Amino acid sequence: MGDLSVGPLVISLSVFALTYAGILSEKVHRTIIALTGAVVMIAFGQWFSFFDVHQAVEAIDFNTISLLFGMMIVVGLFKESGFFQYLAIKAAKLARGKPWLLLVYLGLVTSLVSMVLDNVTTIIMIVPVTISMADILGMSVLPFLVSEVLLSNIGGVATLIGDPPNILIGSAAGFSFTDFLTHLAPIVVIAWLLAQGLLLFIFRRSLARQPTNVAHLMAMNERRSITDPLTTSRMLKVLGFTILLFLIHDRIGFDPGLVALTGGCLGLLWVRPNLEQILNHVHWDVLLFFVALFIIVGGLEAAGVLQLAGRGIAHLTGHGLILAALGVFWAGALASGIIDNVPFTIAMLPILKSLAGHGIPVPVAPLWWALALGVGFGGNLSPIGATANVLVVSISDGMEEPLTFKRWLASGSTVGFATCALGSLALVLAIELGLI
Repeated sequence: MGDLSVGPLVISLSVFALTYAGILSEKVHRTIIALTGAVVMIAFGQWFSFFDVHQAVEAIDFNTISLLFGMMIVVGLFKESGFFQYLAIKAAKLARGKPWLLLVYLGLVTSLVSMVLDNVTTIIMIVPVTISMADILGMSVLPFLVSEVLLSNIGGVATLIGDPPNILIGSAAGFSFTDFLTHLAPIVVIAWLLAQGLLLFIFRRSLARQPTNVAHLMAMNERRSITDPLTTSRMLKVLGFTILLFLIHDRIGFDPGLVALTGGCLGLLWVRPNLEQILNHVHWDVLLFFVALFIIVGGLEAAGVLQLAGRGIAHLTGHGLILAALGVFWAGALASGIIDNVPFTIAMLPILKSLAGHGIPVPVAPLWWALALGVGFGGNLSPIGATANVLVVSISDGMEEPLTFKRWLASGSTVGFATCALGSLALVLAIELGLI
């Protein structure tokens, strides 16, 4: 172990393992567990002289926190306008009540929205409308819920701001919004088509049933769902300007976090809402959860645990870039099926960042893209693989057909493994062709 001390290694790993076990148990809110773990890590770190408060502050990635906070403000301003409900109803009317076409259109709307907003927010906005439309048509809502959450997770992989792991990876690796679009969006499009085809096959019997009250659906006026047209108009302009800044942020020297805060502040200045109401839409528990995990992983790094992990991956690269990339991809995918993909991603960031110091004989960038694809597609492997999954399962609990673990294995896990296999193949081809 060289100059690494066994005491700090054991202590930091113990705190890390107990924290993650607490998060996985779901008996106490994960933010409470993470904050407790962070405090314990700092306390033991100071007692054993390997980690202190100043190092804890330095471990927090404020670019990621500001990016999340800024986009939460934008979403909060949008939320009450009803615009995304308008999109869902419009998609349903375009499908003219045909179940299979409705599944495709709602999945497409969900995926596109997930590219510019986080998955949890997308699901919160789209699912209630979906449940209402399925009720009107007398259809099972289960195929639509499964489709929307799976395609939301897949669509979010395509952009820097579409998925929390991407925000983390982009900040750590220095990737721009355009980098994600050019490197991952083509793979996501193919994975989306595969997932949509599998979903149509898996739910073919449910989708073959003739719906009722199609006339009622077609009579719905989607414009009525927009409760505040002026705010909608202004926020669409703000969102468009923010996305434009994301596309050029690396050229003008703006960090993604600054771009998100710029969009949030522009929205606040133009709409001038009730600030307290908007701040209630900010997921403070999520921000604190991220901060706590950064501190815990910072303790692991200070103790030398991540240095050892970095040596392991560096050794793996000696057998070739493709093997190393596939190792990172499947480690991320399988870990995301066991725990939420955010904690695993945060733990991997400093490991991949440290590889440059190990003098590895291959470029590091493909390993970052492997991580993004792995944790993104792997989030669909289980009901707890992504926060959006947990939310949809919770919503379905009170329905006639709840989304049980068994039902997820028959649909979500099938799609998850299929897209992971496709992602592996695409990753190998991209490396061979020098595209990433």
